[in-house]
Amino acid sequence: MKQQSVKKPYGLLKFFLVFMILAVTSIYFLTSQKRKLPIYNPFDVNPKLVDSGIQHVKHGHKIADFSLINQNGKTITQNDYKDKIYVANFFFTTCKNICPIMSNNMEIIQKEFLNDNDIKILSMSVTPVYDSVPLLKAYAKLHGAVDGKWNLTTGNKKHIYNLARKSYMAVLDEGDGDKQDFIHTEQFMLIDKKRQIRGYYDGTNSDDIKRLIGDIRLLKEE
Repeated sequence: MKQQSVKKPYGLLKFFLVFMILAVTSIYFLTSQKRKLPIYNPFDVNPKLVDSGIQHVKHGHKIADFSLINQNGKTITQNDYKDKIYVANFFFTTCKNICPIMSNNMEIIQKEFLNDNDIKILSMSVTPVYDSVPLLKAYAKLHGAVDGKWNLTTGNKKHIYNLARKSYMAVLDEGDGDKQDFIHTEQFMLIDKKRQIRGYYDGTNSDDIKRLIGDIRLLKEE
C-alpha cells in the first residue's frame, strides 16, 4: 500500500518567521528611540506659576536676558550661558530650611558634571539687598562652588523677581518685586542651549535630583 506523503506546513512556518522578524525589528526600533525632554511654554505650566500676561503663550518661550552680579563681583549675563545647558534656582544665604538642602544637591550636580564645560549652574538670590558679594562668596566657599561653573548671584530685586515669574515660571505667589514682596521656591529648572525650559524638579528631593542628572545627560545627546 502506497504511503501518503504528509505535507509540511511551510506556509505556516513562513508566516511565523516573518512575524518574528517584524516583531524583533519593531521592538528594536521602539527601544532604540531615545526619550526626548519636553519644551515648557507658559501654556504648559501650572497657571498658578505663570504670570497672567503670558499664560496664553504656547510656543517660543525663552529665558529673558539678565544682568546679575556673582560671588566674585563679576557681571553675569546670558553670554556667560550661551550654548550651555544649565540648572537654575532661587535661594537666599540666610535660609535655614530648604536652601541648605537645595545647595547640597547643587553640589551633587556640580560634582557629577565638574569636567563637562557644557553644563553650568545659576543660583539667584531672592534677598539681593542683603546678599552682598562678600556673603555670596562665603556661601559659595561653604558649598564648594567652582568659579565659572556655579554662579551665585545678586542684583536688582525687581529684575530677579521678574525672571522668577515671567522667565523661569518658578513661583506660585504674585508680586512686583517691591520691598514687601518675597518668593521662596524649591524648584530647579533645566535650561537648554536655546534658552528653553526642559524640566522642573524638586530641589529638595533626592529622586528628583537623580532624574535631573539623567535628563541633563539626555539633553546633551539632542
